[in-house]
Amino acid sequence: MQLFRKFKPHGSATILPIRSKDGSGLQARLLRLAASFLFISSLVLTAAPAMRSQSLTDLNWNHWIGYLSWLISFALIHHFSRKIKGKPDPLLLSTTALLVGWGLLTIWRIAPYFGVRQSIWVAIGSLIFLLGLRLPSGLGFLRKYKYILLVGGLGLTGLTLIFGTNPMGVGPKLWLNFWGVYLQPSEPLKLLLLIYLAAYFADRRPFATRLIHLIAPTMIMAAVTLALLTVQHDLGTASIFIFIYAGMIYIATGKRRMLLVSLVILVTAAISGYLLFDLVQVRVESWLNPWLDPSGSSYQVIQSLISIAAGGVGGRGLGLGSPGLVPIAHSDFIFSSIAEEYGMVGSLALLLGLLILVFRGFKIGISASNHYQRYLALGISIYIASQSILIIGGNIRLLPLTGVTLPFVSYGGSSLVTSMLALLLLVKIDQHSDEERHSPLTRAEPVFHLATLLLLGFVSLALINSWWAVWRGPDLLTRTDNARRTLADYDLPRGQIVDRSGNPLHTTEGQAGEFFRVYQYPVISPVLGYTDPFYGQAGAESSLDNILRGLENNSPWSVWFNHLLYGQSPPGLDAKISLDLELQNYAAELFETRPGALVLLNAESGEVLAMHSSPTYDPNTLAEDWEDLLEKSSSPLLNRAAQGHYPIGTALNPFLLAFSNVEGELPAEIISLGFEVADDQLSCTRSLELPVSWAESLAMGCPGPAAYLGRELGAEALDKLYNELGLYSAPEIRLPVAQSSAQLLITSPEIAAIGQSELTISPLQLALAAASLSNQGTIPAPQFLLAAESSLDDWSPYTASGESTNIYSERIANSTAARLSNPDYPYWQTTANAYTQSGQKLTWYLAGTLPGAETPLVVVVLLEYHTPAIAQEIGLRVLQNAALGD
Repeated sequence: MQLFRKFKPHGSATILPIRSKDGSGLQARLLRLAASFLFISSLVLTAAPAMRSQSLTDLNWNHWIGYLSWLISFALIHHFSRKIKGKPDPLLLSTTALLVGWGLLTIWRIAPYFGVRQSIWVAIGSLIFLLGLRLPSGLGFLRKYKYILLVGGLGLTGLTLIFGTNPMGVGPKLWLNFWGVYLQPSEPLKLLLLIYLAAYFADRRPFATRLIHLIAPTMIMAAVTLALLTVQHDLGTASIFIFIYAGMIYIATGKRRMLLVSLVILVTAAISGYLLFDLVQVRVESWLNPWLDPSGSSYQVIQSLISIAAGGVGGRGLGLGSPGLVPIAHSDFIFSSIAEEYGMVGSLALLLGLLILVFRGFKIGISASNHYQRYLALGISIYIASQSILIIGGNIRLLPLTGVTLPFVSYGGSSLVTSMLALLLLVKIDQHSDEERHSPLTRAEPVFHLATLLLLGFVSLALINSWWAVWRGPDLLTRTDNARRTLADYDLPRGQIVDRSGNPLHTTEGQAGEFFRVYQYPVISPVLGYTDPFYGQAGAESSLDNILRGLENNSPWSVWFNHLLYGQSPPGLDAKISLDLELQNYAAELFETRPGALVLLNAESGEVLAMHSSPTYDPNTLAEDWEDLLEKSSSPLLNRAAQGHYPIGTALNPFLLAFSNVEGELPAEIISLGFEVADDQLSCTRSLELPVSWAESLAMGCPGPAAYLGRELGAEALDKLYNELGLYSAPEIRLPVAQSSAQLLITSPEIAAIGQSELTISPLQLALAAASLSNQGTIPAPQFLLAAESSLDDWSPYTASGESTNIYSERIANSTAARLSNPDYPYWQTTANAYTQSGQKLTWYLAGTLPGAETPLVVVVLLEYHTPAIAQEIGLRVLQNAALGD
């Protein structure tokens, strides 16, 4: 590494100069680059409101105050730093300027009120820095008064126990209020502790071999400091103190066991904090599993990750994202704010800037003219690195949240002034090292080890940040608690959902910034669902979301251009679905308020012509009805047709009949129509008396003949039947569907044959299986989405996602359908019973067209009580209406 050009492990080290001869010229060029970057960012931030609203009248100028404050401050710093003896490190000052300006513009973008205050603190911090340039370069006065400075800092921090306040009105009282100016004493206390430790270890170097004499007094001071911070509940700062102390001890002693001891202390402190403080418990649990309570204790972490995911690789554009959705985005979560608007590229550049500061600090420490300055420079580098790793690690869920600020970047006057003072100390040490001869680096290994550990920390931040931004980003952005999707719906019109004839079902009304969704036919709401800023999405609104947002079926160029220019997707596109509005309304009229579901399919194409779920709800009044909808035992939000789980019962009978024809001839007569299960006598759906035909008994849902067939077929054949009918797999369709049941271990073929095993199915699954009897033995691939509007204002057809499956021959399908037909109707049909585990008796009705129909159709009706006659009436009338319509 360049930090260690030449070193001797057990002797002196020679440090080769790496400063440019024209350091001030390089610094000027780098500062001009930083100024240019921030100037362009300011221009973009000015135009961002106009780009969002696509109106040239909406422009933002306020943040230019911040830019001018930064420009004047660092122009003065550059000017006066050129006049000091021994020019400052050009990378150190220019990188600091970039970080401060970047953070300032981000704060202005998120919270202009805090942007004004931060601009003032930038001016104050710069003034203090300029005044400090006149101090003696040796910093001997700080070394001389180390005890007074540390005790003074502790005393000032202790005052917060009595006079402490919190600017937000809630939370730990870590600030002192001086006539409206809030100071956090624990921020400069970090620097004062570093000054004390550096001076103490430098003064005790002759006794460095006597470890206990070297560290005992410092441990007492450190313990007092940690105790004070713990009482304050300032656990983030306490963690940084432990890191600083551990690093300084290791550098001063060179004893590797001190790292182990420090690790033990850190773990012990963490466990103690977890046991003693509720806040620590909440943060640790939110870190370990934030998904358990995403809207509660883990809200900040989840929203931070979504913010990073929203930025992706290139970012949404400055002023075009929604970083303010993350609480305290201008302070604790400023890293995720930058990641959202500048993307992974920007966040990695920010990490690189912090890493440059840390390693330039290491370079200055190695080149220092005495051990005191070396310890101080290295300690400052550890402070900047550890605080950066802690807060960024909390933003990306690498570490628990600590609530500290990001040095030079986050909002906070105390933090910024402390960071500027730390920069000043590095500049003064660097200046003195140019004036004096370098002190030999007798222990290179501890410095090298710490530098390596900190580098690994930053590399870990980069990798985890990239993981959330790229690999996990798409999943995070589809979460219902990602309010960015909803906010986009206010600004852009969402595409319509229309039925197969073009009748609008869901539409968007209003104007830019005030668009809202209108649901024309609430009776279809369990199927089509809703999209809502607070309650997320459901049904087709969720499964067709990419089309309705204009992300799917649009030209990649249009999507990219709108994202680049406006930070938004293009206007939404319409989606045409297979439902027939007339059939849909007719089914709803027949159902009235009966709980159940209906599915009507084109048995050949697999198109869903009608899908009804009852009871229903009105998504137009979702906000008013939400709590009531959740509490209702009837579950009106559930699409029973595609997401319901029901036992198949004797609705399996038609397929047993077909499968038995495949396997061989049926016996001549039926012995019993009923079947006993667990002392309950199961019966047919209608009263029958022996003798009856196999087809008639199975069409009436009689369990006795089904149990006999199951016993004759055996467990292996029944398992094959379940699998071929698609009862083990969820249908591939552009709708939310129920997860499929796991494959059964059939121990009782009779129970499995009467459909009273653990298998549960949805009406949609059963309708697809039933389609095989009207479609020459083939189960069609289901289709719900027929077409989507394209950017060329025409319709692009969609095909079914799955594939059709032939399960028996055309002869078997046709003969089975004929045997199940009724001379009064040109359809095959069957009614069936099913019993839930709680003992509730359900009714199934299956019917379909016979071979030769111009348009093969099939219907499945489920009623959540025992009413075979009503189920048959609903199914037959819908089937007849559909056949007449064709």
